[in-house]
Amino acid sequence: MDHLGTLLPDRVCVVTGGGGGIGAATSRLFAQHGAHVVIADIDAERARQTAQEISAAGGSAMAVVADVRDDEQVGVLAAAVLERHGRVDVLVNNVGHWVRHPGSFVSTDPQSWDELYRVNLHHVFLVTRAFLPAMIDRRSGAIVNVSSVEGLRGYPEDPVYAAFKAAVIHFTRSLAVQVGRDGVRVNAIGPDVTESLQVPYSRWLSTEEQAKWPRWVPLGRMGVPEDQARVILFLASDLSAFVTGHTIATDGGTGAAGGWFRTSRRADRDWTNRPFEA
Repeated sequence: MDHLGTLLPDRVCVVTGGGGGIGAATSRLFAQHGAHVVIADIDAERARQTAQEISAAGGSAMAVVADVRDDEQVGVLAAAVLERHGRVDVLVNNVGHWVRHPGSFVSTDPQSWDELYRVNLHHVFLVTRAFLPAMIDRRSGAIVNVSSVEGLRGYPEDPVYAAFKAAVIHFTRSLAVQVGRDGVRVNAIGPDVTESLQVPYSRWLSTEEQAKWPRWVPLGRMGVPEDQARVILFLASDLSAFVTGHTIATDGGTGAAGGWFRTSRRADRDWTNRPFEA
């Protein structure tokens, strides 16, 4: 157990996309800190396996299969949580995906924009609306949204994705102001360079590129899901009781150091955030 003790004792915590990657790391860490974790995931096997791992380790977890892009399924999820636990203390809106490399903006279309919207922003609205009333009724709750460093800086690879991630950040800020007096805190994180289901750096990067992590990231390494989970735990717990409306850039320092640069070294892309030589 963390030396700070149990940070989420008996808290009911819903983690969307909680079956894998950052979501699974968050679910496991929450359970280690005494939470009753509800793992909402579109992948039934992944959700079940993570819940079983938590239970086997002595924690409390419940798996619910749900596509959080669908309003009806979100309603079923909320009903299941409230029926079993009678409340929700923490909501982590973790689901998100860049879907595919789109090329230039002019080569995209409204259908691709809608797909990005639904998986990166629309579900944040749906799930938050489903659980927020129960938090307001109890005048207590914490919401943590997972955005991206690309919502904090210019992202030439996909301006539409970046726009939705930036919208998550502004929704976080604005909702926090609206519901602060209702006892609900709303914060976000903005990850970068973190191994995840959508971004498997260990498979994407060559051995030569991986050796350049110390030059690429100020902290000198690739991020892992547990790095993100620890910050989410901070924002979900009473350690951040006087923090709301903020987005923490959980990026190993990449945002502070710079961003995206034109390159001629990649045959498939015009831009890079990797440590290539000029």
